[in-house]
Amino acid sequence: MTPADCSPDPPPQDAFARARAAMVASQIASRGVKDARVLEAMRTVPRHEFVPLSVRDDAYVDSPLPIGHGQTISQPYIVALMTELARPAPGDRVLEVGTGSGYQAAVLSRLVDRVFSVELVEPLAQSAAASLRRLGYDNVVVRNGDGYLGWPDEAPFDIIMVTAAPEEVPPALVAQLARGGRLVVPVGRVWDVQDLQLIEKDAAGKTTTRSVIPVRFVPLVKKRDSSQ
Repeated sequence: MTPADCSPDPPPQDAFARARAAMVASQIASRGVKDARVLEAMRTVPRHEFVPLSVRDDAYVDSPLPIGHGQTISQPYIVALMTELARPAPGDRVLEVGTGSGYQAAVLSRLVDRVFSVELVEPLAQSAAASLRRLGYDNVVVRNGDGYLGWPDEAPFDIIMVTAAPEEVPPALVAQLARGGRLVVPVGRVWDVQDLQLIEKDAAGKTTTRSVIPVRFVPLVKKRDSSQ
């Protein structure tokens, strides 16, 4: 027997990694998400690290989960779908409105150059930033602020991803979208079925809007004092 034959068996695959692989196969790819880079990001980013311990066993169930402060982490399929709709490219700069737990930002960070994420709820902004740092997602910057205002100092953005629903698309976000850029946003009142929209800005600055699917998101809340 050679020394190679005596080498120990490789450790069993991590249970969470198996759950992620099953999630991608059964919840995402099977429902039509095809972008290979998006699927790989969903296989790689540990969703269980972005949810409270009380719901960690459900991290790879195709469902939104509570993260505190009346907010949720979106179901995996919706995260993947919105990411694919945005058509992320390696050199893109992204604005995310509604950091929440930081999971969507982590997925985007594997696909683009920089992610700038705005969260209105200060404790969530702090905890998401800490989770992203701890897990090594160092091309994401999180700040506490009013998502309706975007992040004008860093605009324009190739992609703007909104992870809570305004009743109408905030004009500041459209203004901060680069020419050739994509804005993915759920639009509608909180108690109604909302409309997931893809808004694209062409080279001349004209925007077109396409309705994708009906969705339900928590509302995008304005800061009471928007002067910041």
